[in-house]
Amino acid sequence: MLRSMTGFGKTVLELPDKKITFEIKSLNSKQFDLNTRIPGVIKEKEMEIRSLVSSKLERGKIELIIFLEKAGDSSNYSFNKDLVKTYYNELFSISKEIDQESFNAYLPLIMKLPDVMKPEIDSLDPNEWIEIKKALQQSIDQLNNFRKQEGNSLEKVIKTQIHNIVELLEKVPQYEKQRIITIRERINKNLEEFAGDKKIDQNRLEQEMIYYLEKIDVTEEKIRLKKHCEYFLETMEEERSVGKKLNFISQEIGREINTLGSKANDVDIQKIVVQMKDELEKIKEQLFNIL
Repeated sequence: MLRSMTGFGKTVLELPDKKITFEIKSLNSKQFDLNTRIPGVIKEKEMEIRSLVSSKLERGKIELIIFLEKAGDSSNYSFNKDLVKTYYNELFSISKEIDQESFNAYLPLIMKLPDVMKPEIDSLDPNEWIEIKKALQQSIDQLNNFRKQEGNSLEKVIKTQIHNIVELLEKVPQYEKQRIITIRERINKNLEEFAGDKKIDQNRLEQEMIYYLEKIDVTEEKIRLKKHCEYFLETMEEERSVGKKLNFISQEIGREINTLGSKANDVDIQKIVVQMKDELEKIKEQLFNIL
């Protein structure tokens, strides 16, 4: 069963005083690469969050974003009243010293000064953390389901392309008999032109011909290519992640196709080889997105 490396999951968790939104997505990558954006109140649990994500997802460039919104009149900041009073007294004193006692717009000025607003340090409630983990797990499950659905679509396409290669391979034998005849005729013609009136040792010629034809025989390549395609299809049915393994098998398929092409010495077989290569390139493109 194939799974795509791309996916997306989103969950919204409603708590009494806050709303937390989880968004997680994955893209193609050779390794597992996790980037996170986590609000301060949950930051203390980042290592646990990373551990949870890495245990549920394999490979891919993963991006996890957690948004936190305060509900109702909850605020993340409060006024530093003591500092506001200190600023006010200092400014009032300075205004008297420079004869600017008529100036009374202190508050707008004070609100722009440093540290007037101070962040409230929230602590994460243990019960909230339990709910947060559940919501995060739901997002991960959504992403994995997305991967499976897209993987099913890719599986159908790739199977069709492998079957196309096998069908093309089955067309090769119809050209092999004529291929041998053509090669023999070409060699004889070239020898006759080269030797001229000189007598040719027919026994030696026949031995050399047999040796040459054995060198360009493609029987083994056809057998290995078919076996590789069968192994590819068998591997696709495995439950575990098989993207890397399928990539290795596709390389072996490519080697046999290339060898078949280099030995062909026949225009019709060469056309078939080109079509096989085209199908294999499509497969390799799809494999980049397989987990």
